[in-house]
Amino acid sequence: MRIFAIDLGDRRIGLAVSDPTGLIASPAGHIVRRAGKRPPIGEILERAKSLGAEGFVVGLPLDGQGEETDRSSEARRVAALLGERSGLPVRLVDERFTTAAAQRAIREMGGSTRGRKGDVDALAATVLLQHALQLREPVR
Repeated sequence: MRIFAIDLGDRRIGLAVSDPTGLIASPAGHIVRRAGKRPPIGEILERAKSLGAEGFVVGLPLDGQGEETDRSSEARRVAALLGERSGLPVRLVDERFTTAAAQRAIREMGGSTRGRKGDVDALAATVLLQHALQLREPVR
């Protein structure tokens, strides 16, 4: 089952997709968000469909103590809309530290994050998805 992951940000939305076996996550690019506008659900759905997604993982932004944040409600709304409009299962997964892990991975490979914010967001979505795949909980 191919799973499509979404890492919501204020300026960009990072995307990732799993292989058909649901074992390996790969970056799938990013979508630039327009300031002050609602998340582009239609574009997310188009990307997911083009990659053969059969379910979604949406990053749930929690604070350092694991409590909901102001951005958590947006993630919950996006997850609900994706489920309603696609008819596919959606799962929310704690996204704490995914961006930091993505930045660290790029630096450890000798790369720079300067001018690569979209790549960082896609890699953060990949970290999120790989974590979700390792949890082995079904997407509902």
